Amino acid sequence: MSTAPKFALVGAGVIGKHHGLVMSQLADRLSLVAVADIDLPAAEALAAERGGRPYASLNAALVAEEIDVVVVCTPTGRHGEVAIEALEAGKHVIVEKPAEVTVARTDEIIAARQKAGTLVTVISQHRFDPATEQTLAAIERGEFGRLTSGIASIDWWRGQSYYDSGGWRGTWELDGGGALMNQGVHTVDLLIAALGRPVEVFAYTGTLAHERIEVEDVATGVVRFESGALGVLHATTAAYPGLSARLQVHGDRGSAVIDNDEVAFFHSTPAGSTPEERLMGSTQALSSSSAVTAAANPGQLSDAHRKQYLNFLGALAGTEKLRVDLETNRQAVAVITAAYESSRTGRPVVLS
Repeated sequence: MSTAPKFALVGAGVIGKHHGLVMSQLADRLSLVAVADIDLPAAEALAAERGGRPYASLNAALVAEEIDVVVVCTPTGRHGEVAIEALEAGKHVIVEKPAEVTVARTDEIIAARQKAGTLVTVISQHRFDPATEQTLAAIERGEFGRLTSGIASIDWWRGQSYYDSGGWRGTWELDGGGALMNQGVHTVDLLIAALGRPVEVFAYTGTLAHERIEVEDVATGVVRFESGALGVLHATTAAYPGLSARLQVHGDRGSAVIDNDEVAFFHSTPAGSTPEERLMGSTQALSSSSAVTAAANPGQLSDAHRKQYLNFLGALAGTEKLRVDLETNRQAVAVITAAYESSRTGRPVVLS
C-alpha cells in the first residue's frame, strides 16, 4: 500500500477511545477517516478528539469514505457481524479481543476472511509485551526444558456499578461470558502461547459477588495440553480490592512469572549447561537490573497496543509477518467456551 492506509473505527466506547489514542500516536503511518457508533453523539465526540467524520453505522461510513481498514470495538457479541460486513466489502480488519463469543462465530469470521483474502488481526497486545517476548524466546530456545505446568490467574475486582453501566455487560449474548471471557482472555492466550495446543478442559464457575448478571464472576479450571503439560485457570472479578493478572510457566530447566505485564521471576538454563540438582523451595526475586517491563506508564494504555498496530501495518505493507491472526485467538475462545461447557455439564471437554 503506497499511501497511508485509511482507517474506520467502529465503536466509540471505552476500548474504542483507546484505539483512537493509538491511531493518533501513529498519525504518520495511518489516517483515521471515520468513527461509527449507533450512539452518534459518542461517535461525534471521539471523531472531534481523534479525527475522521462521525457516522451512525459502518455501512454509512463505507458508502461515504474511502476505507482500507476497519477496527471493530463494539461489544463482543457484535464483533462478528461488523467484521464480516467489513470483510464482505473487501476491507482489512482489526478486532478487539476476543474475536467472538463462540468458536462457531469465530469460524464465520475466518470463513469471511478466507473469501475476502484480506488481513485480520485480533488484539492480543500482551503477546507484544517485552516480558512475554523474553519468556517465549527462552521457551523456543529450550531454556525451560520440558514444559510441565502453567497458571493463568486474573484476580480483579469489578463493582456492581461496572455491570450496571451497560445493558450488554454480564450477558451471554453480548459479553460472551464473565471474568474468564472478558477479563481473562488475554492471560489464557498467553498460557496457550507458552504451553502449546490445548486438548482438554475441566472447570467450575460461579456468580458469587454480583447481582443481575447472567455470567460468572469466578472461574477455576484445568487445561491439559498436547505436550502433556497441565495448566490452571483462575479468573475472577470478585477479588476485592483487585490484585493482578499473573502468568506462571514452569519447566524442568527453568520458570518464569509475569505479574501485571512485568517479569517478577525468571530463571532459565542455557543450552549446553546443566541445572543444579538440589532441593529448592524458594528463590530470590529477579534483580531489578534484569527486570523487563511491559509499559513505561503503569495504569495507562500499554505501548504493546501500538506495537501490535505496527505489526499489522508491517504485514499490510508486506514487510513482516502478521503475529496474531484469527486462528490464534480461536484457541483462547475454544478453551474458555469449553470451560463454560464443562461447568454446565460437570464433565471434561475434549477440544477438536
